[in-house]
Amino acid sequence: MYFLIPLAFIGIIILFSAFFIVKQQTAVAIERFGRFQSIRNSGLQLKIPIVDRIAGRLSLKIQQLDVIIETKTLDDVFVKLKVSVQYVVIKSKVYEAFYMLEYPHDQITSYVFDVVRAEVPKMKLDDVFVKKDDIAIAVKAELQEAMLEYGFDIIKTLVTDIDPDQQVKAAMNRINASEREKIAAQFEGDAARILIVEKAKAEAESKRLQGQGIADQRREIARGLEESVEVLNKVGINSQEASALIVVTQHYDTLQAIGEETNSNLILLPNSPQAGSDMLNNMVASFTASNQIGEAMKKQNKKKEE
Repeated sequence: MYFLIPLAFIGIIILFSAFFIVKQQTAVAIERFGRFQSIRNSGLQLKIPIVDRIAGRLSLKIQQLDVIIETKTLDDVFVKLKVSVQYVVIKSKVYEAFYMLEYPHDQITSYVFDVVRAEVPKMKLDDVFVKKDDIAIAVKAELQEAMLEYGFDIIKTLVTDIDPDQQVKAAMNRINASEREKIAAQFEGDAARILIVEKAKAEAESKRLQGQGIADQRREIARGLEESVEVLNKVGINSQEASALIVVTQHYDTLQAIGEETNSNLILLPNSPQAGSDMLNNMVASFTASNQIGEAMKKQNKKKEE
């Protein structure tokens, strides 16, 4: 009786060891005495205790392998590329994926190195950034052809990072900054030129309006003087005396206006008491001389016509 208890306990352990569970999206390889027996998928599975054993498990999920490669471009710039390879084990080829490759990650890495170091040296650094999708396509095509027979399907390859030497990046940043400063200077120059042109247009318009105002002012002054002369002529004062009187009156009006401004620094020359008399005499003489010249020119024109 006492010997049966350990035997029963061992039997129970062996019985339970015959059952095992396979998780979802996982495949299990079963060997019998070291020889491949079968592939088991997800769920509760049964194997012969002691005779059969679980050789290994393979995930059927999409996996990603990141490979960092340092290589040289066509313009002799060393650059590091990070290539991400997304792959999955083909369900119908679990045997090949499990038994034909010892280290599948190393195999994939070798192919990535081979393709990248064959493609990148054909390109300049700027082209590497522009044509990174072409590099990824070339890597996928090479891997797909090589890894398919080993039970691996290459879903996608991505060039996720391009990292040139630090000095090269600094130089590229300086070039970019210089180009942007050049563009900014061009815009600033255009803006300054527009401001100058618009300011010149505004000044021209201001001068035009100012000149028009002065012309209108002088026209009104002349009309007022003409009316004043006509009024004085009606009371027996001739045109010369009337004009002289108006000038003298304006002279004294100006002196009065200046005197009313206590903070004025304006000095009107001449401003002596006899300035009005001198100005009147000069005006009369000027008008007389001008009339004489006018009469002489009329006589000459009349003789020419005769």
